[in-house]
Amino acid sequence: MDFKLTVLGTASALPTVNRYPSAQVLEIRGRLFLLDCGEGTQMQMRRYSISMMKVEKIFISHIHGDHLFGIFGLLSTMAMSGRTAPLEIYAPAQFATILSFFKANFVEKMNFETVHFPLNHIKSPTIISETRNIEIYAFPLNHRIAAYGFMFREKTPQLNIRKDAIERYSLSLQEIGRLKKGENIYREDGSLLDCSELTYMPYVPRSYAYCSDTAPFEMLPSWIKGVDLLYHEATFDDSLREMAEATYHSTARQAAECALKAGVSNLLLGHYSSRFRFLDNLLEEAKSVFADTLLAYEGMVFDIPLKKSTCNENI
Repeated sequence: MDFKLTVLGTASALPTVNRYPSAQVLEIRGRLFLLDCGEGTQMQMRRYSISMMKVEKIFISHIHGDHLFGIFGLLSTMAMSGRTAPLEIYAPAQFATILSFFKANFVEKMNFETVHFPLNHIKSPTIISETRNIEIYAFPLNHRIAAYGFMFREKTPQLNIRKDAIERYSLSLQEIGRLKKGENIYREDGSLLDCSELTYMPYVPRSYAYCSDTAPFEMLPSWIKGVDLLYHEATFDDSLREMAEATYHSTARQAAECALKAGVSNLLLGHYSSRFRFLDNLLEEAKSVFADTLLAYEGMVFDIPLKKSTCNENI
């Protein structure tokens, strides 16, 4: 059951010869989700052997070119390659005119439906999509224009019955079903079957939060509390804090402070300013606050492993 992030682009507004604009692919249980679609996204997907035809949903954080200039090429290639599966695009309301312009001017025939789900009036983490196993949230960021972060969480799995509990307590099918839902059982003889003693969670749900293009703000750490992996922009270092404030971006230190407050497991930095040829200073700055920090780079794969419950399966 994969939960894997592939980084396609780490640049901010100005790409460099080594860095592409923002784009990531998150694979969860075989489903592919594209986060932002900067220029060259489809080329990066080919480079790293990621099938654009298998992308089910696209999430655009905001309507700045370095986060969506790649959408025309990606959609065109999908059309020319014979895609028929519907494609869902979650993006701010302004994206509707961009999508209409593309359809009117740059594609002769599309055999797949593109459904735009506008992100409007979201004030706090809100479920915008879900599958049988995943919940996907959007939440507002603090940028010059309307911008959104995204969080992906596996749903809490149904509880498992401990191996010898069924025979030991002669559990009926009805009792098994109730215990799996987390209910305690009170039998007619007055005995209690305690769910916490007879069941265990098969694995710990995994989570990922994507926060690009944002200045720090008070509520963000509480909204992404405890995620396994946080991607947070680090456009500048602390020597350029005033520039970060003026442009509604973050420094590497501020990204680390957010990760620390949120109690996340790992922090991934990205969205680097083109003025930084080398990134050691950004990493050092962040790690001085939050030790479990990594630098994102093109082609990087971060795998969040499945964590079995620490509970003993035997009573």
